[in-house]
Amino acid sequence: MRRKKTSDALAIIDRRFFRTRKARRELAAAEASTQVSQVLFELRTRAGLTQDELARKVGTSHSVISRIEDCDYQGHSLALLRRVAAALGKRVEIRFVDEKRARGA
Repeated sequence: MRRKKTSDALAIIDRRFFRTRKARRELAAAEASTQVSQVLFELRTRAGLTQDELARKVGTSHSVISRIEDCDYQGHSLALLRRVAAALGKRVEIRFVDEKRARGA
């Protein structure tokens, strides 16, 4: 079956760069890191804290907070996430979802 032509840039990028399982896994990992970073940033800013203030509450340095809020950072440790969550009056929850569901299939 021949693919329908498209001018949708996202569809073209998807077809060109994310054909393999490995590429899709890497994309999923990047999306997860981005999501964690965005949530941490939003929680911190809603709490009215600077990175320095949150770092002091967590007992770490400004650079650590800056790094975990960076969407390219992939070294989020559960222990650190728990400490940050506690400093913000939150707790961490983790879910495991079926791969097909995660891909939107």
